[in-house]
Amino acid sequence: MLQLILKKAIDLEASDIHIKVGSKPTFRIHKKLHVMDEFPVIDEEHFKLFFDQVVGKSEEKRKEFEEFGEVDISYSLPKVSRFRVNVFKQRGTWGMAFRVIPFEIPPFESLNLPEIMLKTVLETNKGLVLVTGPTGSGKSTTLASIIEEMNKTQRKVIVTIEDPIEYLLRDKNCYIVQREVGIDTQSFARGLRAALREDPDVIMVGEIRDTETAEIALQAAETGHLVLSTLHTLDAKETVNRLIGMFKLEVREQIRQMLAGTLVAVFSQRLLPRADRKGAIPAVEIMINTGAIKEALMDPNRIDEIPELIAKGKAAYGTQTFDQHLEELYRQGLIDYHTAILYASKPSDLELKLKGITSGGGYL
Repeated sequence: MLQLILKKAIDLEASDIHIKVGSKPTFRIHKKLHVMDEFPVIDEEHFKLFFDQVVGKSEEKRKEFEEFGEVDISYSLPKVSRFRVNVFKQRGTWGMAFRVIPFEIPPFESLNLPEIMLKTVLETNKGLVLVTGPTGSGKSTTLASIIEEMNKTQRKVIVTIEDPIEYLLRDKNCYIVQREVGIDTQSFARGLRAALREDPDVIMVGEIRDTETAEIALQAAETGHLVLSTLHTLDAKETVNRLIGMFKLEVREQIRQMLAGTLVAVFSQRLLPRADRKGAIPAVEIMINTGAIKEALMDPNRIDEIPELIAKGKAAYGTQTFDQHLEELYRQGLIDYHTAILYASKPSDLELKLKGITSGGGYL
């Protein structure tokens, strides 16, 4: 039955599949939830069979589930799709959430992302690049697409540490090693530390979750590696605060200086419902570490200036705030007025702009 459920989800272009004991399967299709009435209510017997299919022979993952009550794992349905799966306990029973991961990595140009993002990464050999956003905002797809472009056009050693491995990367011009936390390495921090001894040019860390991983990532970027990673933060300013806030007060000034010296860019993205057709389109805040940004990063009293500096750098550097991109997407007819205002950082200011009124009282 699990295969039937997953195949149906792919046919309906679902992004996520939710399964729990006591309910019928539910799909997220183009941001909306749909209960699949054609399938029966999932009982414990069904779920145990599903669990055995997904977890397979991995004793490590079974032990992790029993000990912690949840586990992340990848699952593949041959010739159909791959899935990132979270299995969890809830209300004394069990549930699963599947995220659909296509076999093929989408080309960067198909993602409707600003070209400056790809250009910035491909033109640098060292430093830290962060892709941020809430769960389901396309961070993993963005990183995989950038790495695949690198794989086609450059000759480098790329090491990834993921939990779980999502997109399968195959050697083209680059030599690629993919390691999965819990199977190939014990933790992000341990895998990242080991990666430094594996002659990498590029290291991709699936997520910076703790202080140790953050510290090693900064050290790797400082010693001449290009480090790509993600954080669950909404924008560049929050990303900077979160990263520095991971460390104890007594070392934060040192970390601030390291970050100012190594950070290449922060790309913060959210997926919005399209107005022109079905599906979603990304809105992206782009912060590139220009001279002005670097000065702000080094001064804890100037972090609040980051959004304004990003906005001012649009013409010269290609940086942009969320609201600048929302305005562009609205003018292009790709999102509607309600969506633009709903996702805006400063809804009232954007509303005036979309109506043609500047903050100074004149008209655009």
